[in-house]
Amino acid sequence: MQKTAAILAIGDEILSGRTRDANMHYLAGWLTARGVSLREARVVPDDADMIGEAVNALRERYDYVFTSGGIGPTHDDITVDAIAAALGRPVIEHPQAAAMVRAYYRAKGDEVTPARLRMARTPEGAELIENPVSGAPGVKVGNVFIMAGVPNIFQAMLNAVEGQVEHGALLHSLAATARDLPESALADQLRDIQSALKDVSLGSYPIEGDEKGVTVVARSADRDTAEKAINAVAAAMRALGFEPEMEDRKKK
Repeated sequence: MQKTAAILAIGDEILSGRTRDANMHYLAGWLTARGVSLREARVVPDDADMIGEAVNALRERYDYVFTSGGIGPTHDDITVDAIAAALGRPVIEHPQAAAMVRAYYRAKGDEVTPARLRMARTPEGAELIENPVSGAPGVKVGNVFIMAGVPNIFQAMLNAVEGQVEHGALLHSLAATARDLPESALADQLRDIQSALKDVSLGSYPIEGDEKGVTVVARSADRDTAEKAINAVAAAMRALGFEPEMEDRKKK
């Protein structure tokens, strides 16, 4: 069985266009390599009610929920408070997290301020996620992973939770590319192939716009099913007068 996940990106700066979110793209690849399907991505502002509503909806629907952003030292970093409220848990200063924050800043010769200690606050009963980049840990509560928004810290935290994410069934991914074949010319054939085959997903991706060509990817947990689907796609491309380039993307 394939596991499922969602990401909730948090921050006014993302919605305003000031900051481009890179974590969703990285997480999708990281999860795919572990047989976990990223099924949904949401972006919400720094609003406690919206964060809480989104987390509660996503954690009920998917095996794992990853949040990014809003766990820093400033007044608008409200993710921990919002999620704690949504889960009906008080916020505490986690002793181990506080020790991590103090050790990090003292090693740098910096003062451990109350603002910096805000990053040691967690929902009661939470587990910590190691942060080897900047000291302040992330937080795991049930199936919710509360992570930093800064991409290199987010990625480091992902590495730290490797053993807590159960791997699912990896997908066989096979592709056929036809140069100069408009994607729209293949639309009816793809619909028919998808309708005829179960347990396979067909994705169609135009190359530099519809008139430059198209790549079709067949994904399935069953190798034979993926091959049957991509061979049908290749046959449809040939029937239109285009010789496809075939690619085995292995298990992803």
